[in-house]
Amino acid sequence: MFQLIFTPSYEKRLKRFLKKHPQIKNQYAKVIQILEIDPYHPSLKIHQLRGRLKDLHSISINMGYRVSIEFIVEDKKITFVDVGKHDNVYR
Repeated sequence: MFQLIFTPSYEKRLKRFLKKHPQIKNQYAKVIQILEIDPYHPSLKIHQLRGRLKDLHSISINMGYRVSIEFIVEDKKITFVDVGKHDNVYR
């Protein structure tokens, strides 16, 4: 299993995100469970970002919402950076 690290700034973003989008809460929880067990699970659609975000990866909650993460495979640690709509996370 991977260690999931939720920074205080991410927790604030997540709280605001789930307040605005309560319908996503169950999907988000399922994604986090899968991520902790197998970050390469096909349903997560994990991919490395480009440009200024090249050190981060993204996973899909669904087609419209993403979570960007710092993903360190060697240490089996996943640090959460941002959550939100596709265009907002990638700006």
